[in-house]
Amino acid sequence: MGAAEGPETGPLVDRLAAVASAPRMRILAALATEDLHVSELARRMGTSRQLLYLHLTKLEQAGYVGGTLELGPDGKAVKTYRLLPFSFTVDIGTVLAEVRAHDAGAGGARAQDT
Repeated sequence: MGAAEGPETGPLVDRLAAVASAPRMRILAALATEDLHVSELARRMGTSRQLLYLHLTKLEQAGYVGGTLELGPDGKAVKTYRLLPFSFTVDIGTVLAEVRAHDAGAGGARAQDT
């Protein structure tokens, strides 16, 4: 189980959860055209840097974005984010494989839903 996975989730659930948020989808859309530093991205999103960092952390953990520290023109360190290439397909085969992998990782012993 990965660091971000909960007891009843797996990689697919975590990746889907990361983008199942309007603000995070807007962040991905903004980064689709250019890399942006946090201050500029927060300005464009109309949100605080603190809240933006929460969303960026979730996206980074899921593998959608990557951040690097760079020196700005004033000599201060700024974190710049970029969109990472990604693609996934969710169909019944994907769902079955995820459930089977999760059940096998749990030792096959799962409480039955009632």
